[in-house]
Amino acid sequence: MSVRGKFDIDLESLRNKLLELGSLAEIAVDKSFTALQTRNIESALQVIEDDNRVDKLDEEINDTSIMLIAKQQPVAIDLRRIIVAIKISTDVERIADFGVNIAKSTIRIGEKDPFVIPMEKIEKMYSIVTKMFSLALKAYYDEDVVLAKKVAEMDDEVDALYGENIKELISLTVENKDMIHQITQLSFICRFLERIADHTTNISESVFYLVKGKHYELNV
Repeated sequence: MSVRGKFDIDLESLRNKLLELGSLAEIAVDKSFTALQTRNIESALQVIEDDNRVDKLDEEINDTSIMLIAKQQPVAIDLRRIIVAIKISTDVERIADFGVNIAKSTIRIGEKDPFVIPMEKIEKMYSIVTKMFSLALKAYYDEDVVLAKKVAEMDDEVDALYGENIKELISLTVENKDMIHQITQLSFICRFLERIADHTTNISESVFYLVKGKHYELNV
């Protein structure tokens, strides 16, 4: 096999590892939010335990990337593919961490008290955020800047819902002092979802850099 052929195989392996990492992060976020909705503490604990797999794969991606740069000394699009893999891996690992944070907040909320507010708006945030993440991974796989831009534009709706949810939760603190603990944790969960959307927008920006060779700020 030629040196170039081996390098192409290594690049494809790197991309596949990154997509696997994305899948693990999607599972973490989905499982943690479902645990919140169903008040399933055992499921939330499982999300926390499974995070080791995410951390290990993130390390593998970084090690592989550094090895490829050191051994192959790539230039132009090949170098961008490796740099982007490192950048996206960091964002995806953080997204998985926010899934863990949602699981921890779910555990702190517990199983007994009913939710202090209807969950529809928080669930809508979750729905948009997870769609963004799925589309961002597709944009990376297809190297599709049109889709990446669409993902970034969805962040505005997440920000608006975040503001509405926080305002509503804060308004409840005066007359629901016995529920302050839950209100605080639900506020954290809204923040975690908003941060997932931000990191997903970062992934879209990385797709632009990969394809165009220039940095674009899409979340302004």
